[in-house]
Amino acid sequence: MSKPLVDVKNLKMHFDVGGGSYLKAVNDISFHINKGETLGMVGESGCGKSTVGRTMLRLYEPTSGEMIFDDTDIYSLSKKQMKDKRRDIQMIFQDPYASLNPRMTVLDIIGEALDIHNLAANKKERKARVEELLELVGLNAEHANRYAHEFSGGQRQRIGIARALAVKPKFIVCDEPISALDVSIQAQVVNLLKDLQRKFDLTYLFIAHDLAMVKLISDRVAVMYLGEIVEITTSDALYANPLHPYTKALMSAIPIPDPDAEADRDRIVLSGDLPSPINPPSGCTFRTRCPMATEKCAEEKPPLVEVKEGHWASCHYAE
Repeated sequence: MSKPLVDVKNLKMHFDVGGGSYLKAVNDISFHINKGETLGMVGESGCGKSTVGRTMLRLYEPTSGEMIFDDTDIYSLSKKQMKDKRRDIQMIFQDPYASLNPRMTVLDIIGEALDIHNLAANKKERKARVEELLELVGLNAEHANRYAHEFSGGQRQRIGIARALAVKPKFIVCDEPISALDVSIQAQVVNLLKDLQRKFDLTYLFIAHDLAMVKLISDRVAVMYLGEIVEITTSDALYANPLHPYTKALMSAIPIPDPDAEADRDRIVLSGDLPSPINPPSGCTFRTRCPMATEKCAEEKPPLVEVKEGHWASCHYAE
């Protein structure tokens, strides 16, 4: 088997909140993403999904760990070396209303990346490349002279996608790119991302809340809880047979488009609130809300182990 394009090892991102306390947003996680693959990352708000994406790109400097990209640990690179590497790793941000500069035209928003990396010889070539990118994401060339406020949310996110594509990256972190969009637009954006992936052989980390959309776009899915990965496997295996109690609860929340089936099935409702990542529970972090928890769960932290071929879970009772 060939080496993965992205290999994250023992990544930690702890924020100093004062008084000697640290918020453990990402707490010792490891995973890989193969070239041309989409890894979905799901979990409830505050579990650390977006922090993972931002730390992978060094928008946050990690507390510890490695991020091997194309055989290079990007955390060991200098600022100059990191600037060059950013051509290969880009990000699509969550909020298309906040991620586009309102004082810049679309031509300059997308063209800025070309300027930084010296990818256009002159203004004519720069303009032609921006217009090509706009048409690639389903917008018109004449949109280049407009400002962000003149577009809908879905169109703004397409501009954000065009900006990420401008430098011809290999890997893109999609940080909840559809959560701020109307439901009617979400599938269009996901289908666009899939088309672009096939066309340019892109690799994605797709962070989202919407489990149905994650299933639609992802080859494998990682489930996060309180800064840790509790389950990771192929999309089909996760949705057909989740092993971790937290994943089972998430899956039970997906609505079924059949009123009779929806009425008959058992919904798993978790008790309690998400614990504080400043002071997480001992042992298994999910034990305070888990219906299967025992004394062993409080005393021993379950490792992420391969329960079935290619199906990893962090639970003493996953089998």
